[in-house]
Formats: sequence, C-alpha cells, structure tokens
Amino acid sequence: MLMHTHEARLDALRKQLAKDGLDGFVIPISDEHMSEYVGSYAQRLEWLTGFGGSAGTAVVLADKAAIFVDGRYTLQVRDQVDGKCWSYESVPQTSVAAWLGEHAPQGARIGYDAWLHSKGWADGVAMALKHSDATLLPVARNPVDSVWEDQPAPSLAPAVPHADAHAGKSAHEKRADIAAWLAANGLDAAVVTALDSVAWLLNIRGSDVDRTPVALSFVIAHADGTADFFIAPEKVTADLTAHLGNAVRVQPRDAFVPALEALRGRKVAVDPERAVAAVFQALEGAGANIIAVTDPVVLPKAIKNPVEQAGHRAAQSRDGAAIARFLHWVGQEAPRGEVTELSAADRLQAFRAEGGLLKDLSFDTISGAGPNGAVVHYRVSEETSRTLEPNSVYLVDSGGQYVDGTTDITRTVWIGPDAPSVEVKDRFTRVLKGHIALARAVFPKGTAGSQLDSFARQFLWSAGLDYAHGTGHGVGSFLSVHEGPQRIAKAAGGQAGTGQELLPGMILSNEPGYYKTGEYGIRIENLVLVERREIAGAEGEFFGFETLTFAPIDRTLVEVALLTAEERGWLDSYHRRVRAVLAPQLMGTDLIWLEAACAPL
Repeated sequence: MLMHTHEARLDALRKQLAKDGLDGFVIPISDEHMSEYVGSYAQRLEWLTGFGGSAGTAVVLADKAAIFVDGRYTLQVRDQVDGKCWSYESVPQTSVAAWLGEHAPQGARIGYDAWLHSKGWADGVAMALKHSDATLLPVARNPVDSVWEDQPAPSLAPAVPHADAHAGKSAHEKRADIAAWLAANGLDAAVVTALDSVAWLLNIRGSDVDRTPVALSFVIAHADGTADFFIAPEKVTADLTAHLGNAVRVQPRDAFVPALEALRGRKVAVDPERAVAAVFQALEGAGANIIAVTDPVVLPKAIKNPVEQAGHRAAQSRDGAAIARFLHWVGQEAPRGEVTELSAADRLQAFRAEGGLLKDLSFDTISGAGPNGAVVHYRVSEETSRTLEPNSVYLVDSGGQYVDGTTDITRTVWIGPDAPSVEVKDRFTRVLKGHIALARAVFPKGTAGSQLDSFARQFLWSAGLDYAHGTGHGVGSFLSVHEGPQRIAKAAGGQAGTGQELLPGMILSNEPGYYKTGEYGIRIENLVLVERREIAGAEGEFFGFETLTFAPIDRTLVEVALLTAEERGWLDSYHRRVRAVLAPQLMGTDLIWLEAACAPL
C-alpha cells in the first residue's frame, strides 16, 4: 500500500534507518551529476517532505528532522512542509554540518549517499560530527529508495546529436581542445560528470531531466583526444553512434566505476564542485593521482562562440514576440477577474509553442499574483493558484528551450483598471533603476560578478530595502538555464561563481527585484551578453553588456519623476529596439498594443 502522507513517509524512512543500523540520514535535491534540476527518479526530497523547490536538503534523526533552504524558499518551505514534523533551517545562517554537529547523538552513525553529495560536503560534515564521536557513513543503498515504492525509473529516452550548425564547433574540435589542456597540464584524463558539460563536449542533447535538454551519462576524456562515454545502452541510437564517431567509446553506464578504477596510477582531473564523493572514492581506492580542478569544459561552455551568440539572438527575438502577445492578452483578460496563475502560465506556454520551434520550457513558469509574487521561486499548483485580481501586481518569470538558445525573462505588470499605489510605483522604479544601472555598466577586464552586484541594489539600499537572491546567473545554449561559472551576486559566504571574472561571450541574467511578504513581488529580468567596449583613450580592455531580451517593460508602474534623464533615455531607447525587433513578428491588435507599450515616457 502506497504511503500518501509525508508524515507516513518520514515514519517509514525512520524504520528503514533503524533496520540499516543508522541513527540519521541526509537527503539533498541532487543526482549522480550534482545537477540543479533532477529527473523524477531523483526527487527524493520532494517525495519525503513535499518541498518542491530546486535547492534544499533534509536531515532525519530518530527524534527530530530539519529541512534547510536559502532565502529564495523561506515562504515556500513553510507552505509545503509540515512544521510539526520538520524544523525550518535557513542557509547560510546555518548548515547541515553545523546542525548535525549540534544535534547528532553521541556516537551516532549518520548515513549519506555518496552519489548525491560532493567530497567537500562529506569532509565538512564528517569533521563537524567528530566532537560528538559521531560518524558519517556512505550507504550501499539509499534508504529513501528502499521505502519509495513507486519511485520512477531513470529515463531511457534516446540521446540525440546537436548539430554543428547550432553548436558552432564540432565535438571533435572540443575534445581536441580538452586534450590539449590535459597535455599542457601534464594530465592523463578528465572525469566529466556534469550533464550539461557532457552534452556540450559531445554535442548531444536529451530529455532525461525536465526543462534541461541533457542525457544521463558520464565521460572520461583522455589526453589523446579520445573519450569514454557511459550511458544506458537503450539510449543509444544509430544516429548517435554515427555522430560520436570511432574516437568516442560508448559503454554501459554501469561500466563507469570500473573505468574509474582502471585509472590506477594516472593523473586525473576531477572537479570537486561538480563530481560526487563516490567518484573521488572510486579513484582514491584505485590509487589514481587525483588533481582537483574545475571541469575544463565549464569555461569554454560559458563563453559562447559567434554561432551560439547568433542563435541566442534569434531565440530571444522569437521568445520576445510570444511574451509581447502574452502581455497584451493579460492586459485585456486579467482585469475581468477570470485569469488564474495556472491559466496564465498555460497561455504563455501556448504562445511560445505556436511558433513550432519550442522544445520545452527552460524552467517551470513562476506565475505569481499578488502575495504569491513575493515567493521568489514560487511554483504554482492547483492548490496555490490565485486569480489575477484587478488592481494588483502580477509577476511572471519564464523561459523557453529552443534548439538555438535558452531564454529567461521576468516581467512585472499592473493589473488595472485603477492606477498603482505610490509605494508599488516607487518599489518598481527602484528595481528598474538598478536594472538600468547594471545594463549600462562598463567595467575593466578582470571584473567579477560580485563587483557589479551593488549596481543593481543601490537604489533599494538607499531606501533601506534589498532582495534575498543573486542579481544574475549564467545561461546556457540550449542547455541549463542556470549555468556557471559566472554570476552576479553578493560575495558573502563564498558563493560559487561570484569571483569569476566576466569575459566576452558570457551570457548572464540581469534581474534585481523587491518582495513584500504577503502583498506583492517585483522583478525585471533581461539576459545580457558580455561584449568588448571600445573607449577612446582607454587604458586597458573594457567590457559592457549587450541586452539580448526584448519585451516591453510596464510603463504604468514607472514613477518617471524618480528617473534621471539618462535612465529615461535608456528605457526609451530600449523600447525603440523592442519595437524594431518584435513589430515584424506581430500583427493586428498585438502590433497596436506593442506600439503603445513602447511609446516614449
């Protein structure tokens, strides 16, 4: 009999832990590739707790349990996870290691799945447990899997070639580049475990993870330019075999660990941020010489080549036309009080799909009306869906996966008919001013994303306001909507990517926001491309941003008096470009609406 309540699932897990001789267990949102978004088979945290966010971890002990989330999910976790069974813990104010160090019983045996955690995480937790003589132990079988009766199987959908016409560089050339890097560093091989790195390196795509076109697989790249590719045989087609060629040896996925063990005595590059602890354990056990270094695919993948850049522009243009039609539709229909968050998200997906080129969404649409818009990574459901009420704020953050690019855009609009309040216009305009400041930024070579973050926050800070998420993340090319190593965020806490210098060809989001709990949320997001800036008399290289995203920004919410002449000029210029890009794709009342939405302030 299936367990239908999360309380029953927690009880079943505790019984399984006792059977396994464990006093506790750690459950992350993760898979064998350290992915941000995971396949349904790996959604262990959601199955156990009900939490539907994309980042979080739970710890279960015999007499207590805790769930750890960051500021994006402070409200969501309380809505979805039963506070009678779980304590809510905020990251980075605390951590799993710190909590276990305080709460693990003396001499406890705490289990973890080494295929779901990094080596650094395991080392840190093991250290924190020492003062209570507790031990962190890798498990042979994940106990959640033992009690999850109807757990889905990993996807067996075929992996497919990604054409050079979209990739801009052949897989042979990419492998040769990695081989040259290995040789230059005196290394024999690199273990590539991140799904988007595997996809980029071999020019393949798949459908194994919702919203991210990747195939469950691993690669070991060698200094001679060859590679071993580990994937379920059911996923391999004749087209894929022909695409990969003779230099890529296709092997079953379960041959991966033996292949790691065969690297005895070799110098092997492994990324401690992207490879799970089990990979390190297999290599260490075999006597390989492990060199901990960033996955060599990460940086070239982040720096888009000219073909990828052109593909992004084309995808953004099509996507912008769908967004414009949607915003027109919302403006017409929502004031009648009959549009819901769910129906709006469905309508937006339909507009994107009408072009015939949409492969998938790039993430679940964040369709937040009124107070739901204040939940930063809100995921609408039948239970939570609200009506877009007249005279309220509506936030919609969405994106599409196209074979030539990945999109991500947020627009915040006012649902009339009355005018927005002074407060709402003030907050929206401060967010807009920050968005413009970042879009207009010019910076010298060597500048990291953390050094630009305050550009976007300054106008909120001056009013004693802020937001609890990063300002910008990298974006892939028909790959992950959240892509490293670059990001724009506060450097506090040593967040990954904040120290990465921004380089021409990198794509990032520009998305400051403001959230008033229980009332409304505001976010304005465009994607931008780092490009060179030619400045007369410049002493050194300087860069800036090309804006890639084109859709109207709601002028109803702008308090023009708060904008400088330069900011008004930027918004008017942006809307002229929006009109030029989108008008040829629209007709009838959609085109009439666009002209009005893009009128000068």
